[in-house]
Amino acid sequence: MPETVLVTGGSGYVAGWCVAELLRRGYRVRTTVRGHGKEWAVGEAVATQVDAADAAAERLEFAIADLTADRGWDAAVEGVDHVLHIASPLGNAVSDDSAAMIAPARDGTLRVLRAATAAGVRRVVMTSAANAASPSSYAEEGVTDETLWTDPEDPALIPYRRSKTLAERAAWDFMATYDGPTQLTTVLPGAVFGPILATSTIGSVGIVQRMLSGALRGVPRIGLEIVDVRDLADIHIRAMTSPQAAGERFLATGEFTWMLDMAHALREGLGEQGRQVSTRRIPDVAVRLAARFRDPSLREITPALGRRNRHSTAKAHRVLGWRPRPARETVIDCGRSLLAHGAV
Repeated sequence: MPETVLVTGGSGYVAGWCVAELLRRGYRVRTTVRGHGKEWAVGEAVATQVDAADAAAERLEFAIADLTADRGWDAAVEGVDHVLHIASPLGNAVSDDSAAMIAPARDGTLRVLRAATAAGVRRVVMTSAANAASPSSYAEEGVTDETLWTDPEDPALIPYRRSKTLAERAAWDFMATYDGPTQLTTVLPGAVFGPILATSTIGSVGIVQRMLSGALRGVPRIGLEIVDVRDLADIHIRAMTSPQAAGERFLATGEFTWMLDMAHALREGLGEQGRQVSTRRIPDVAVRLAARFRDPSLREITPALGRRNRHSTAKAHRVLGWRPRPARETVIDCGRSLLAHGAV
């Protein structure tokens, strides 16, 4: 019998690709959704990536569970061999209230871990973020690895980064007091792009969508470590199955790419379909003024203007044999997918 894997938040962008890849590799998959009515959409989305979709559908089931409530989690993990905990309720991403973001992210993680350890699940692979292993203030440049922890007490830290750091910390602290068979591994991705499965779950791909539509009339001087969503699904499964991955953190960042280079890749790779992509660079001072007076959502990116903080993925290469594809390929495939789905 194939092993059963629980994937949290199956309607999400990364989780959907993990579900599809697990089915493609022959696993039985149970995935959580917050309420009835989403099962059909998730099934339709992942079936587009799986050969013999009818047979794969027989290996896919759903559980109703919400990370903000206890109900449903014991049933969700029953009979499960592994858990990929990908979902994270983060509330209002532009909120200045750190507590409003930290509590649901941390408490949701602990709900999953309590249920998984009580059920004797073999391994939980949790999706964290490279921002949880970064210089806190972005004032330093260079290359860092998994041994670095972002300082959650830094007063300059934006709420999102604080919530991701504290949620992962809570997971490791929980496991430090646990004495049982369940193992924990965390995966820390960079900026996730690549093809979409459905227009309802595009996640961070919204940046490319805005570039293609012309809504982004210029590009800030921001650099991203781009990881393809397909490669991110792959490293989650490698982290789940590798004996050497137990108790480890793995950075899953990709190639460092300036947004201006993303724009050029889209224009050159998509030809006429990329004609609305702007290659005009927005001065740093204009971004800071906009963040202060017009668009609070820009506050999160202003500390990163012009910075070239990078992360080493040597550990993932060495331990897991993981190799991400080039960022240019990911960006162009992302654009093509958005166009094919009519999302632009």
